[in-house]
Amino acid sequence: MSYNPNPLYAAPEDWRAYSGVLSRRVLAFILDYVIVALLCIPAAIVLFFLSIVTLGLGFFLYPALFVIVAGIYFGLTVGGPSQASLGMRAMGIAIVRVDGRPMDFMTAIVHLALFWILNSILTPLILLAGLFIERSRLVHDLLVGTATVRTA
Repeated sequence: MSYNPNPLYAAPEDWRAYSGVLSRRVLAFILDYVIVALLCIPAAIVLFFLSIVTLGLGFFLYPALFVIVAGIYFGLTVGGPSQASLGMRAMGIAIVRVDGRPMDFMTAIVHLALFWILNSILTPLILLAGLFIERSRLVHDLLVGTATVRTA
């Protein structure tokens, strides 16, 4: 994981930037959710002590802990300068916006929320869309205006 001084913002036109992206996305998904699950452990400890300080009110956040940790994780990593989470960096992919602007925190959160909503409605069938849509984009990529490209 090295720092790239010239990050890729716009989606390239070269077809090679999109070859093998779907399988890399699946592996990056698995890695990212292992990382989020591991991050939930210290977050739960911090929330426990916060709950004691707030006289038990913090305990109401436990059911949403995974969503909060995942939102912060993906918002900071995908919305950051590398435009990729740790799992995506390990797989050599990044998310770029089609309009050429850099990813920001809110766009990354909306991308994640749409992924969760569409995945709960359409189940894993959203992965099949990537086989037929140009640039191997998924449904939530189309709605947000992003594409996933290879960086290596």
